[in-house]
Amino acid sequence: MRPPGPADLRTALEVERTEALDRAAALERELASALEAAAEGTADDEHDPEGSTTAFERAQVAAVLEQVRERLSALDLALDRLGEPGFGLCERCGRPIAPGRLAARPWTTTCVGCAGRPRR
Repeated sequence: MRPPGPADLRTALEVERTEALDRAAALERELASALEAAAEGTADDEHDPEGSTTAFERAQVAAVLEQVRERLSALDLALDRLGEPGFGLCERCGRPIAPGRLAARPWTTTCVGCAGRPRR
């Protein structure tokens, strides 16, 4: 497989970033709506039969939103590093990251081998 070039990686990162921004905006609206509904109502999550469900759903949306924000941060860092020497090298072992891995996950900072091992 031909290694993805900088233009290919930039395009992939920018597309991924746009999708992540859209997803984050949708999750923020969903969370704001749920919080607004909870503030307007007199629902007592502890005693309302639906309360634990709505509280769980809010927590779940907040957790997914945090994951999307972390992905956005990783994408921004990858865009910043893209033109620098060392982009495409594993931050742990220093070996090149496989072209297929970079094509699939252009924000990655580790090779497959290091990604599968716990950090020390």
